[in-house]
Amino acid sequence: MSITIIVNPYANRWKCGQQIDTIDKWMKTSSLEYRILTTNQKGHAKQLAFDAAKSGKRTIIAAGGDGTLNEVVNGLLKHNLEHQFTDCTIGIIPLGTANDLATQLHIPSNIKDAIGIISSGFTRNIDLGKVNGHYFINNSAIGLETEVTLANERMTKVQGPLRYLLAAILTILKRPSWQTNLVWNNSEYSGSLTLVSVGNSNRTGGMFYMTPNAIVDDGKLDFIYAPELTRREMFRLLPQTLNGSHISNSAIHEHRTSHLQINCDPPTTIQADGEIFSAATTDITYSIIRQALQILVPKL
Repeated sequence: MSITIIVNPYANRWKCGQQIDTIDKWMKTSSLEYRILTTNQKGHAKQLAFDAAKSGKRTIIAAGGDGTLNEVVNGLLKHNLEHQFTDCTIGIIPLGTANDLATQLHIPSNIKDAIGIISSGFTRNIDLGKVNGHYFINNSAIGLETEVTLANERMTKVQGPLRYLLAAILTILKRPSWQTNLVWNNSEYSGSLTLVSVGNSNRTGGMFYMTPNAIVDDGKLDFIYAPELTRREMFRLLPQTLNGSHISNSAIHEHRTSHLQINCDPPTTIQADGEIFSAATTDITYSIIRQALQILVPKL
């Protein structure tokens, strides 16, 4: 088995790059043929994954955070665009600020142990979310969460999950809202709202359980929305998102669907796996692709 390892050295505030020699050391102890590639700019992991798949490589490892994994997946799906699934096996060495999918799949952050899982070859098929032609593994959102993501990207002096929390507080103080129309299954909502959060898995940002009941292989997307909230309501809900108890609040509406259509005004950017990937838009379409990814995981 020939493995391509794509390392994002900038992940976790450049700490991931310091682990390349460690990755190489433990890979040498395995019986696997491998090569290590490093990214040099945002979006590069997507191109490297695309090129690897195009050249016939069938096992691709993402070494970084959820953003790196997202790029790798989108690169592989670009290669298999007509099928909306990839015939490649994906591994994870979780070295990012937030490693939400790895946590849910019980993949350890210890490099030696993560490589041991890769060497074992045991896999699990999971679903994949899609929004406006872009694929996501964990979570996507419009509204408040995209504003939090933008605030997070502007913060340079704070590291780790605390950065997401501070970004959330600063965004709440601005109290953004949008006029929206949501359509899913046989239901509809029209009115002013603060956020829409869509989850294929249960955690985002390393600490927020926005869709705590989401399951990565049930063929459905979980989503929540909240009509326009006051600052006081948002600050009350914020700590509840750390354990998922916010969904018991009457202000939060939780649903499960395979398709969600959103129209909003003013236009909003879209966040997918912690990264803004689009210009502001008024029309957003979500869907789910069942069993699209084959992930190397521990055998529990």
